[in-house]
Amino acid sequence: MGQGSVRSRRGTADLVRRKVAVIATNTPTAPVAKAATTEIPIVFVSTGDPVTGGLVTSFNRPGGNLTGVGLLGPELETKRLELLHELVPGTAPIGVLVNPANPAADLQLRKLQEAAGVIGRLRATTAAEIDTAFEIAAQRGTAALLLVQDPFYNSRREQLVALAARHKKPVAYPLREFADMGGLMSYGHDLVDGYRQMGVYAGRVLRGEKPADIPVVQPTKFEFVINLKTAKTLGLTVPASLLITADEVIE
Repeated sequence: MGQGSVRSRRGTADLVRRKVAVIATNTPTAPVAKAATTEIPIVFVSTGDPVTGGLVTSFNRPGGNLTGVGLLGPELETKRLELLHELVPGTAPIGVLVNPANPAADLQLRKLQEAAGVIGRLRATTAAEIDTAFEIAAQRGTAALLLVQDPFYNSRREQLVALAARHKKPVAYPLREFADMGGLMSYGHDLVDGYRQMGVYAGRVLRGEKPADIPVVQPTKFEFVINLKTAKTLGLTVPASLLITADEVIE
């Protein structure tokens, strides 16, 4: 059991003891909260499929004491891959970094296989394995890497961006926070909007609505961010078509 898991369990247990009116949580701690109480309402932001992950029974009828915001995951991987192909043209293979411990991993890979045929798989479930994955990608002559949506990877943003810079490897990320700190490009959800919606749901619960009756919402707002400074460092010319469609270009 990791130190973070221990803290999550202790923090959640403290909230349950205090009998708070509602618990607001994100992906890493949502399962902990669910295991801790069946009575206190829980509102979550999930960066994985909340149904596959066992948080709720369905999107329309969550059941139990949980509801919240279910961010699209596997459905966005193919779009991110298309953008990466356009940014890094050529026939060299693109690798995908996936976390086998994520329940959505198989679906993520299947979506990518359907979109692009054979794609190099690199697996990492720990910080040390992430280091190794980049070394393997370099040895294989992988042209670029696609980082799938994964809570653990999101928590390792600094490590991932630093490794991409060290290995001079173009990487497509799922969240704009990666691009903000120097990552090449990102395409994914607007997390700020997701947490705003979580706050709206928490307010509805506090006004007396039951989580079981509030459908899990899926945001429709996405962000495409290109870090032009990083592209220049990698020797990449960003096509005008991508610059036009980007929500933000970091220079």
